[in-house]
Amino acid sequence: MLQPAESTGAQLVLDVLADEGVEIVFGYPGGANMPLYDKLYAHSIEHVLVRHEAAAAFAAGGYARASGRVGVCFATSGPGATNLVTGLLDALMDSVPVVAVTGQVRTALMGTDGFQEADVTSIMGPVTKRSVCVRDVRDLERVLRAAFRVARGPRPGPVLVDVPSDILKAACPKMDPFAARPVAAAPEHPGDGAIDETIELIRNAKRPVAIVGGGARSANAVYLYRELVAMLELPHTATINGLGCATPGDPRFLGMLGMHGWKAANLAVNTADLVLALGMRFDDRVTGKPDKFARNAKIVHADVDASEFGKILPVAVALRGDLRQTLERLVRRLGREETMPRFSGWAAEAKALGGPLPADRAPHGELSATDVLDAFFAVAPDDTIVSTDVGQHQMWAAQRQRAIHPRNFLTSAGLGSMGFGLPAAIGAQFAHPERTVVAVCGDGGFQMSMAELATVRRHELPVKILLIDNRRLGMVRQWQELFYERRYSHTDLSDNPDFVTIASGYGIRGERIEDAGELRDALERFLGSREPALLHCACFPAENVWPLIPPGATVDDAMEAAPQTEAIVA
Repeated sequence: MLQPAESTGAQLVLDVLADEGVEIVFGYPGGANMPLYDKLYAHSIEHVLVRHEAAAAFAAGGYARASGRVGVCFATSGPGATNLVTGLLDALMDSVPVVAVTGQVRTALMGTDGFQEADVTSIMGPVTKRSVCVRDVRDLERVLRAAFRVARGPRPGPVLVDVPSDILKAACPKMDPFAARPVAAAPEHPGDGAIDETIELIRNAKRPVAIVGGGARSANAVYLYRELVAMLELPHTATINGLGCATPGDPRFLGMLGMHGWKAANLAVNTADLVLALGMRFDDRVTGKPDKFARNAKIVHADVDASEFGKILPVAVALRGDLRQTLERLVRRLGREETMPRFSGWAAEAKALGGPLPADRAPHGELSATDVLDAFFAVAPDDTIVSTDVGQHQMWAAQRQRAIHPRNFLTSAGLGSMGFGLPAAIGAQFAHPERTVVAVCGDGGFQMSMAELATVRRHELPVKILLIDNRRLGMVRQWQELFYERRYSHTDLSDNPDFVTIASGYGIRGERIEDAGELRDALERFLGSREPALLHCACFPAENVWPLIPPGATVDDAMEAAPQTEAIVA
C-alpha cells in the first residue's frame, strides 16, 4: 500500500508531461506500462490509441512537425518499445522533437531475459538524441524534464525515457511546481567576423543562390528567410524539408533541389558562384556526387549544429548558431549597406534555366498520377496540411506542392520510411483540428499503416487519404527499369485489395476512379466534406518520376525520360 505517499511514478510522469505543455499522447498499452495507463484513465491528457506502436511514433512526429511542439508517444516493454525504432529514427533524421516514454520490466528482472524484456536504451541509443532508463523514482522528474529540454533543441530530435514498472508503481512526492527547471544551453551565435565575411562574399557575388532546409522550420526562421531573399532579390531553392519556406508565388523561387528537383534549381546551383546554405545538411539526395556539386561556388553554411560543417562539403564561412538570430543579423547588416547588392537580373536568368516538369504520359483514358496530383494541388485550400508516404508519389507531390509554410508539408525525408503518411496526418489533424489534412499515399506504403483507419474513425478525424495506386512499388520498379535492365523483382502489387471496401469496413467513405474524366468531380467530393474519406486513384503503372539525377551522379547526368521512349508496363 502507498498510504504515506502523495503520488506514484506513473502519476508523476503524467503530471510532468502536462506541466511541459503536453495535451495529447499517442500510444499503446501493455503489461509493463499498465501502471501509467491506469493513471491516464482519469488524467486530463488526451490519449490516442493507435493500432501499432510504429504509428504512435509517426503520429507524434506528425504532430510535432505540424505544430512545432514536442510530440509524445507511449509504448510498453520489449516489442512495444522496439516498434518505435523506425519512427524515432525518422524524427532524428529530420530533427523533429519527440519524447517517447516506454515501460520496462521491473528492475529485479532486468538482465534476466524476463518476459517482454529488451535492452531498450541500448537499442534506442543510435536512433535518438538521448536514451535513458530510470532506476530510481527520485530521478524520474529530473530525467523527464531533461528529456523535453534535449528534444526541443537547439537542434530538435527524439529522446527516449524507459521506466520499469516498479518505478511507475513506486511511491514518490508529488511534482513540485516551483522546482527549478533545467535550462537549455543557449546556442552559439556566429561572430562578427563570420558575418563580415558573409556580407563581403554576397557583395562580390555575381550568381548567388540560397538553399533553405528544415532548419528554418525548426528555428521559426521562415519569415526572416523570406525577408532576406526578398531584399537581395535572390534566386533560391529548397531541400524537401525546406519546402514551404518560400513566399507563395515568389517568382525567384526555383523549386525543390536535388535528385528529383526542378531543373532550374539544380542548374542554378551548378552555375552559382556563391551558395548560402541555410539550415540544411547537404544530404546525398541533394548533392549527388559531392565534388561536383556547386562546383564553381563558395559555400556559406549556417546551422545550429557544428558537426554539419565540412561533413560533406568544404565551406568558406561557417555561421554556427540559431538560424533565426543568424538571419536577423544578416538582414540587419544588409539593410544598413549603402549599396546593398541586388540580383534580380541573375534571378531571372536562373529561372530561365528550367522549364516545365517533364512527365510520362499515360495511355489515352488511363489515369496519370501526376495529373491527379496537379489537379489536387490546384483545388486544395491554401492552408491544407499534406503528409506523404514514401516513393514516387512523394517526389511527385514534393515537386508540385504549394505549401504556404514548411509545417504544411510533412514527409519522411531523411529516413524515407514507408508507412509514415497516414499516422503523420493523424498527428497533424490533432495539432490543427480545424484544418484540412490530406495524406497522399502510395499503395505500398498505405498497406503498412492502413490499420490506422481505425484510429481515424474512433476519433472522427476528418483526415483525407489520396491514394495513388499504380499497383507497383513504383520507385523501386522505376530503378529496376532504368538501372537493372528491367528485372522487375518483387515490385508487382497487382493483387492489391479493394481499398474502398476496406475503408468502408472502418466506416469511412471511399471512392475509386480510374478514368481521367472522373478526376475533377471526384476531388470536389473528396475535399468538400468534413468527414474522413479515401479517394482511390487507380493509375497507370509505368509512369516515372522526372527529372532524375542518378544516384552518385551530377546534374550533368540528369534524365528527363527513359532511354527508350515506348511505354513500359512492368
